[in-house]
Amino acid sequence: MLSNTRVVVWGEFRHEKADPKVGAIYPLGIHGTIADFLRRDPDLDVSTAWLDQPDHGLGGDVLEKTDVLVWWGHIAHREVSDELVARIHRRVLEGMGLVVLHSGHYSKIFKSLMGTTCSLKWRESTDKERIWNIAPHHPITQGIGDYFEIPAEEMYGEPFGIPAPDELIFISWFTGGEVFRSGATWQRGNGKVFYFRPGHETYPAYHQAEVQKVIVNAVRWARPTVRVPDSCPNSPALEPLPEDPEAAERSTMGFR
Repeated sequence: MLSNTRVVVWGEFRHEKADPKVGAIYPLGIHGTIADFLRRDPDLDVSTAWLDQPDHGLGGDVLEKTDVLVWWGHIAHREVSDELVARIHRRVLEGMGLVVLHSGHYSKIFKSLMGTTCSLKWRESTDKERIWNIAPHHPITQGIGDYFEIPAEEMYGEPFGIPAPDELIFISWFTGGEVFRSGATWQRGNGKVFYFRPGHETYPAYHQAEVQKVIVNAVRWARPTVRVPDSCPNSPALEPLPEDPEAAERSTMGFR
């Protein structure tokens, strides 16, 4: 039985305030809507944070106490501080779970953990999306049938600039014929990472039961099993080697 799994749902909370259409779909904010359905699970202790709070809502000991961080971002990736990204990266390596949603594929933290561009093709033209469950054995896909459909969504298409997933569990098909690796997992250090594609702000995907089920399952799957802090962050072995004066001179002369 799970207990006291501490979840923070992070969002930019910009579209909802600037665009009445988005605000009407998500009056609690996208982050608030996700937190609201996660709270129906009695084993999850859920709070929220957003971009324009001090320290982006993740200052003090918030991250230290977080078991799973859910991340939604879109238009303000560059505004997230590099210092915070480094702290989240460290916490994932220690064991914290990370669930990245939709356009969070291009967030600083996801790109940092993937080590790749995380770029993709996209089209916003009210496509129907069919999400195929290709790993029915996986904990994240429990309660999901062979597939489910989202009536209207933004299209994401391959190639998707991610490293090969440890587990590919969903593949999407769109009415334009495109396909996309829409649900994938990675292990990073002691932490689990899950990326899930649906969730463009102008469509109500996070109100759909199947999408909610996947995210709840993902949070439960991503919870830490261990926490292993870096025990030697100031080890001399991590310090740069003394510079070779001759090598430095060759470099300035254009030699290698």
